[in-house]
Amino acid sequence: MTRRRKIVLLASTIACIGLALGAARARNAPRVATGFLADILCAETFVSGLDPQRTFAQTTDAMPGTGLITWAMDYQVDRTRKDVTVMLFGFSRSRAVYREGLGCTLDHGAALADVTVPAEDRQPALLPEIAGPAIVLPQTPELAAALDRAFTEPTRPPYRRTRAVVVMKAGLIIAERYADGVGPETPLLGFSMTKSVISALTGILVRKGKLNLDGPAPVAAWTNADDPRHAITVDQLLRHTAGLALGSSLQASLGSAFEPVNRMKFTEDDMAAYAASMPLATAPGTAWNYHDGNTIMLAYLIRNAAGGNPSDALRFARRELFAPLGMRHVTLQLDGAGTVEGSSEMLASARDWARFGQLYLNDGVAGGRRILPEGWVSYSATATPNAWVGIGAGFWTNQGDSFGANFRVAHGWPRDAFFAKGSIGQYTIMIPSEGLVIVRLGRSPNAPPEADGVFDLVRDVVAATREKGKLAG
Repeated sequence: MTRRRKIVLLASTIACIGLALGAARARNAPRVATGFLADILCAETFVSGLDPQRTFAQTTDAMPGTGLITWAMDYQVDRTRKDVTVMLFGFSRSRAVYREGLGCTLDHGAALADVTVPAEDRQPALLPEIAGPAIVLPQTPELAAALDRAFTEPTRPPYRRTRAVVVMKAGLIIAERYADGVGPETPLLGFSMTKSVISALTGILVRKGKLNLDGPAPVAAWTNADDPRHAITVDQLLRHTAGLALGSSLQASLGSAFEPVNRMKFTEDDMAAYAASMPLATAPGTAWNYHDGNTIMLAYLIRNAAGGNPSDALRFARRELFAPLGMRHVTLQLDGAGTVEGSSEMLASARDWARFGQLYLNDGVAGGRRILPEGWVSYSATATPNAWVGIGAGFWTNQGDSFGANFRVAHGWPRDAFFAKGSIGQYTIMIPSEGLVIVRLGRSPNAPPEADGVFDLVRDVVAATREKGKLAG
């Protein structure tokens, strides 16, 4: 196909989808696509230290439909300026900028919020150490076979592209493995696993009496009692039942570029202001609809409750959550206004994700100190009505009778499992009945459900650890 014909095909594709979805939404789609890739390439180049060419290829391959436009894309990594620019012919150009200690932020032309990086929190970790510096080899042949299968690529697409697996039993790592270029200290994007971290930070503020789960969320734009959004609660934001008209964040595909929530994420400097300005699609508490705007609003509330400026929010997260758990390889990225992009922008090492999971296995306690409110872990894993995928308050769950919960149980997951989940193959899975935390990070398509190999991984690990009894502790 000639270059001219490709350009015509691209324009025709955007035009046809625009007719179906509305011209305004179609106009934003190219910037959403380039912004999404610029942001990931920047973070994984300058924070994770990964090869941008591999990141680009694996990420786009995991997103259904992107083959229609990736041939038309070009990217430039400037290691001197520490930025990444992604271009889509003449339709779009997006630039992400790296700042030391803050990760990457999309630059839409306005000045980025000036943020002072908080000093390192040197308080001793409360969570007991989960492993020594060396990679922990699988303790049994059965665990080795489980990791072998997790890292073995299928002979045909979809490919798994597993980057890291960490298995913890009774608070200690009993097996871990990493792809080339990745190690125990490599920060990796968690995508929507970030939402579970925002849920934890929300819980800490609830414990401190600075946020109320069931009262009106203290959002300045919703303070008028006659505004129907005034009724939105923190609980509804956690459970994605607030009703804001932002579309859906369930899919990771070319089509999702047309959702209003992705205009918020990839074309707006102040994501929370955009989300707060949206009308209601449904009355608060009456319908479930998973989208990133709910968690962006929680990040806004956390920033305000922590002191009001970006440094306050980052310092709060380090002091109250990351430092007590010994999470030393974490980067919380920000939007242009300086609010934590709490829907999908945290990077952490696989071991740090495991430490986070262990807090939930320990009922919110680390080293004898209560981090999360009493009952918060149970609340987080309690199913949200009508959430067909099986979601609680910031975590996915196998509780309840949802399609998703029953599907996972039918594929070998224990009923009491709950987990943080990020798009294209990120998981931190807690199984209380087995004393297990399983972390899996990679670049796998979201569909079919078996593509990332996590069903096999959970079944294999549970079987291996049951056969050998308690391997640790």
